[in-house]
Amino acid sequence: MVSKFYKILAVISSCVSIGFGVWHFFVPTIWNWYSYIDVKATELVIAIRAINVFFSLCLVLFGLMNILLIFDEMGSKYSLIVVLGATCVLWMVRVIMQLIFPQGSAVMALRLGMLIAFVAVFACYAVVLIQVVKTPAHNGGN
Repeated sequence: MVSKFYKILAVISSCVSIGFGVWHFFVPTIWNWYSYIDVKATELVIAIRAINVFFSLCLVLFGLMNILLIFDEMGSKYSLIVVLGATCVLWMVRVIMQLIFPQGSAVMALRLGMLIAFVAVFACYAVVLIQVVKTPAHNGGN
């Protein structure tokens, strides 16, 4: 259904998503997030931990789903479009958030590097999505 070039783009962007998700599991410890929160705010710590785990796991799972679906030649084109579309929306929002509320603002190179990385991942996914939408369906319209 999709050419090798677009599969490579999907795998690269998916590996970045997976890597970002796995790395983010460790961010609270690396950056000592909880030291900024009052020790009495245990519910806040639990909420932040839950959100971070959920976010990290979502990135890993979306990355894996994109890889699995892009290589499933007999699979549903619609399923691939849905997952790629959702992934594009997630990364587009991340780009917008970096523009409006930039992280890494203490170091301009980090701030810019993050923006470039987020734009690159979004662009790769978007290009693949456009190609999948334009590619004719197989098996009677799957």
